[in-house]
Amino acid sequence: MDIFWFKFEHLPVIILVMLVAFSVHEFAHAWTAWRFGDDTAYNEGRVTLNPMAHLDWIGMLFLLIGGFGWAKPVPVRRSRFKNPKFMSIAVSAAGPISNLLLAFLMLFVLELLHSINVIDGLSDQMWIFTTYWITINLSLFLFNLIPIPPLDGYRIIEEFLPVRWRIKIMEYSQWTTFIFLLIIFIPQLRNMTIGPLLDQWYPIFENMVRLLDALFGGSMFYAS
Repeated sequence: MDIFWFKFEHLPVIILVMLVAFSVHEFAHAWTAWRFGDDTAYNEGRVTLNPMAHLDWIGMLFLLIGGFGWAKPVPVRRSRFKNPKFMSIAVSAAGPISNLLLAFLMLFVLELLHSINVIDGLSDQMWIFTTYWITINLSLFLFNLIPIPPLDGYRIIEEFLPVRWRIKIMEYSQWTTFIFLLIIFIPQLRNMTIGPLLDQWYPIFENMVRLLDALFGGSMFYAS
């Protein structure tokens, strides 16, 4: 039985993509908070694309084994924002949106190179890299929008919840890690919970390809 959800020989590609995806995600949180007036993450050296500033080894191991994981959370002091509600939502959304943009940027660059005849198609190695780049970034985008603490999706909807609800939810937040462990290692739970959500990466990919097809007058991915 395979431990990983990918071929072991693809491990270097997986690690490279994960380092970029996590680093950009956390940088987006930190940079947005800093620009909105909270220098907490900046003072801790988190406004950087250096993976070592953001890496959580346990989170990376979970992604390798279970297909989803996390990096070190960026510290944010909501009270330092001029508009705490709006700016907190923007900071929380910045991470997932950065992964969505990374996926789209990869497709855009490839379509651009194809349109000017720099590349005719993708080699096997480039296809493997592109596939993991798209699937990991879109999976992180979707996973982080789940409205469960401490994920970004919860941080967004938290701004609309009554204080008493927030307190009640946080009382049970210590169970989140345990629930995630069950979801990872019990296929039936995974298939009934986050599985269908993470499968939505492909419809998003298809819509991106359609958009680029309209922009460039054709898509190399329709022929791949």
